[in-house]
Amino acid sequence: MQMPNPDDHHEKLHALVGNWDGQEKMFPSPWDSEGGESVGQLTAKMELHGFFLFSNYEQIRDGHVTFKGHGVYGYDAHAGKYTMHWFDTMGGDPGAPAMGDWEGDTLTFTNQHYFGYGRYTYQFINKGEYTFKMESSQDGENWNPLMESTFRRK
Repeated sequence: MQMPNPDDHHEKLHALVGNWDGQEKMFPSPWDSEGGESVGQLTAKMELHGFFLFSNYEQIRDGHVTFKGHGVYGYDAHAGKYTMHWFDTMGGDPGAPAMGDWEGDTLTFTNQHYFGYGRYTYQFINKGEYTFKMESSQDGENWNPLMESTFRRK
């Protein structure tokens, strides 16, 4: 059997490759009752012969790392969808990956988990900047903001 090669779908994930700094606005939620401002730092690189993007994220508030996460992004050719597996310091079972699609310059993932639904939107402004929005929903239709941020490549 001949080994497969990454294709154009995998190439699109290169938009997230690099070292990034972000200014974040956290909205009040069950996980953060007050909300507030924070700084995000993210490092992402293509791994496993270019099939997956691995990212490591840290959130900094008041000079201290308060949250860490690890994402693995890929493309499921059978489903025709991008995938995002997320693991973080909340320690919960990540469940099934979030599934996503590109529409123009925007990559949006959604998933369902034990506490409702999540939506994660990456909008690429230019080669060195993107916005990220994380939202939650109880019914998958009415969305509440959890975080909005703008990341710039270092």
